[in-house]
Amino acid sequence: MFDLISATAFDMNVKAYVVGGFVRDLLLGNPSKDIDVVVVGKGIELAQAVAKKAGGLKVKVFKNFGTAMMRYKDWEIEFVGARKESYRYDSRKPAVEDGTLEDDQNRRDFTINAMSISLNRDDYGKLIDPFGGEADLENKIIRTPLDPDVTFSDDPLRMMRAIRFATTLNFKIDDESYKALGRNAQRLKIISQERITEELDKILMAPQPSVGFKLLFHTGLLDVFFPEMVALQGAEFKEGKGHKDNFFHTLIVVDNVAAKSDKLWLRWAAVLHDIGKPRTKKWVEGIGWTFHAHDYVGARMLPGIFKRLKLPAGDTLKYVQKLVVLHLRPIALTEEEVSDSAVRRLLFDAGDQIDDLMQLCEADMSSKIPEKIARYKKNYDLVRQKMVEIEEKDRLRNWQPPVSGEVIMETFALQPCKTVGEIKTAIREAILEGIIANDFQQAYQFMIETGTKMGLQVAKQ
Repeated sequence: MFDLISATAFDMNVKAYVVGGFVRDLLLGNPSKDIDVVVVGKGIELAQAVAKKAGGLKVKVFKNFGTAMMRYKDWEIEFVGARKESYRYDSRKPAVEDGTLEDDQNRRDFTINAMSISLNRDDYGKLIDPFGGEADLENKIIRTPLDPDVTFSDDPLRMMRAIRFATTLNFKIDDESYKALGRNAQRLKIISQERITEELDKILMAPQPSVGFKLLFHTGLLDVFFPEMVALQGAEFKEGKGHKDNFFHTLIVVDNVAAKSDKLWLRWAAVLHDIGKPRTKKWVEGIGWTFHAHDYVGARMLPGIFKRLKLPAGDTLKYVQKLVVLHLRPIALTEEEVSDSAVRRLLFDAGDQIDDLMQLCEADMSSKIPEKIARYKKNYDLVRQKMVEIEEKDRLRNWQPPVSGEVIMETFALQPCKTVGEIKTAIREAILEGIIANDFQQAYQFMIETGTKMGLQVAKQ
């Protein structure tokens, strides 16, 4: 395909170059299926000519942006005319005009993304690297090609991208660019939350997300869009008693989850599991610092956080809320004798999320005392074993009591009312407590006994 683009560009008397992420990934040895071609001339016309020579490939044209896109085998190839950009202070949308290759490279976010490879006949395959991007790749450095204050102020989303690349590539942001992040943090307010959250998700999906969150925190960017997480930071001491820094504890939990799971929303649950602690923090004489009900308070905070961060509501929000509100339950079981009824209730309440909940709770076990961690792990394994045994025996995951409300109403000739719910709850509690088995016949007999005690008459049996 590169040879075809080269020959077509020669025939049309235009210059073409592969640019950006494809070049970066090629030099890093990372696979990439996205190819950006900058054309000094008309990018759309070159794309259409290449598509025709390639056998009539379909071309999507975006005239307003001066770009065209096509798919070839597994590749997605975008053509764009070389351009020069200028920005207004109150917008990240630039005024665009035709430019040279040099203009196009000047507008790139980082040196490692400002390299290009010539597709032109006279210097085909030549690396064009005006800002030392290849050396920065070797030295694992994120650096802006021009003045970082100008680069970040022009398009503040580049600050999120700097941290995302540093996190996903395990690179270091150079000192001047790093300082500029702090100086320009408030500029992030002109960026749509959707774009910020898109970068945040990519940071969260890195092998070690804590790297990115620490950078976001120390540069002041996190405070711009996620103050609830910043509020977790800090450890306070009183009368010789202190509590752990919940911000850095949260990052440990996130990394622990990331080491075991690629599920984005499980990672988000790790980020948010202690989000209610700042609002519930209290000093209690004779006990110390407490965070009573932070699980429930945190779960109630989530709809507002999801709405502001433009995270999806519906089932996704419910999933994360369930993990947040239940995250203390398995850990509490490791600190006491594990009863069958407690495990039944946990299986009933967690439903299909039980495996993710257990993974989150295991990641949440943190202590500087090896003996304490060893005891947690031993009891935690016991809880897991109990869960397996009870699940096999009682089938409680996503369980509904074996006697329905319809059966109760028919048996006692009742209309829908509070009494029906009370009997159904009594049956559920009896099964969870192990008084009766999760079995229709036992549940039905228990229903008859319960209704009779309540003064009801059996109409049909």
